[in-house]
Amino acid sequence: MSSVLIKNIQVADATSAHNGKTVDILIEKGQVTQIGKSLKVTAKQTIEGKGRFIAPGWISLMTDFAEPGYEHKETIESGLNAAAQGGFTQVIVVPNTNPALATKSSVSFVQQSAKGHRVQLKVMGAVSQQLEGKNLAEMLEMYHGGAIAFTDGWKPLQHAGLMQKALEYVKAFNGTVVQIPVMAELSDGLMNEGPNSVQLGMPGIPVIAETLLVNRDIELARYTGSKLHLSGVSTAESLNLIKKAKKDGVAVTCSVTPYHLLFTDDSLSTYNSLYKVNPPLRSEKDRKALIKALEDGTIDAIATHHKPQDWDSKVKEFEYTQSGMATLESCWPMLRKAAPHVTAARWAALLSQNIATIFGLETTSVAEGSIADFTLFDYDTEWMLTPENKASLAFNTPLLNETLTGKAQIL
Repeated sequence: MSSVLIKNIQVADATSAHNGKTVDILIEKGQVTQIGKSLKVTAKQTIEGKGRFIAPGWISLMTDFAEPGYEHKETIESGLNAAAQGGFTQVIVVPNTNPALATKSSVSFVQQSAKGHRVQLKVMGAVSQQLEGKNLAEMLEMYHGGAIAFTDGWKPLQHAGLMQKALEYVKAFNGTVVQIPVMAELSDGLMNEGPNSVQLGMPGIPVIAETLLVNRDIELARYTGSKLHLSGVSTAESLNLIKKAKKDGVAVTCSVTPYHLLFTDDSLSTYNSLYKVNPPLRSEKDRKALIKALEDGTIDAIATHHKPQDWDSKVKEFEYTQSGMATLESCWPMLRKAAPHVTAARWAALLSQNIATIFGLETTSVAEGSIADFTLFDYDTEWMLTPENKASLAFNTPLLNETLTGKAQIL
C-alpha cells in the first residue's frame, strides 16, 4: 500500500476532530498524511468513499479459531481471512482449543501462527488449568507472554471460590477476567424457557440461569475491586444488574453478540440448530432491551462470539447438536439490520475504541500522522455470503445464501 487516496468518505470516530465530516484522506506508506476537502493529490490507488464511513479498525471480541485441536472446524489462517472479509483488523481469541491456551508456550504458538497476516491476533489465556474449572492456570506467565485477558471462554467458571481467586490474582497486573454468564446447573435445556419452549416441547433455559451468575460475579468484582467483563449478555434483567453495578462504581463492563441483537427464540420454530447458541436466543422483550442498552451506553461493546462448527456438529437431532454461530463475515449486516438507528460513530465505539479501552489495546484515530488501520463500511451494499466466497471453514451460519445489506472491509 504505497499510496491510497480515499475520496468523499464520512468519518465515524468520536476521537477524531473530523468526526461526522465528509473528507478526502491520503495514506502514504501506511500512514495518514493528509485529511481535507477535495484534496488535489495523486495516489497509486483511489477509493471512492461516497456513501461509506471510515472508522478505527474493528476488533472481533470472543473469537474461536479452533486451532490447535479442532482444525476441521476452523484454522488460524481461515479465521483471520474471515475476519478480514468481515471488516476486522484485530481479533481476540478464546482459549477453547486442544490443548487449551493455558500456558505461556500455547499462547506463543497461536501468536506465532498469526504473524505476518494483515489482521492482528490477540489471545485470552485460560483462567483454569485445561479449562477444567478446578485450579488456576499460570496467568502471570501468560500475561508476560502476551495474553491480554483471562477467561475459560465457552466453559464459564462455575466455582465461586475459583472466580474470586482469579479476580484477586489479575489485580497484580491490572488484568481483566471475562465471563459468559451461564450457570451450568440451570442450563440443561435446549432453548430459552418461555411460551415457545412449551409449544415446541423443548426443555427451557430460564433467565435466572444467566442472572444468578451475573449477580454473583458482580458481587465478587465488587468485593475484590477487580475488573470483570461479562460477554454475551442476553436478558433485560442482566442489563439492570449491570447498570446498577456501574452506578455503584463496580469495575464491570459488558458486551452483546450480533445474534442476540437480531434473532429471538421465534427462530427455533423449525428446530433449526443453526440458531442454537449459549446463552440461548431470548424473547423479543429481551432483544428490545439489548437494543436500548446499546444506545444508552449500558452495553460497552459488540462481541462476535464467532464459534465455528462443522456440518456433523449441526446436522443431527437438535438435542445432540453443538451450540454456536459463525459470525465474522456477517457481523456487520446483522448489526445494521438489528439496530438501524444506531449512529455510525456509536458502532465505531462498540466495535473498536471501547474494546481497546477495556483490554488495553492500541487503536488508531482518523487523524493526520495516524497509522492506517481502518475499517470502511456502508449501510446499503447488497451482497450474498455463499459457500464459494466465504473464507471461514465453518458451516454454522443461518445467513448463508441470504441477501445481506451492509458491507465492511479493512484498509
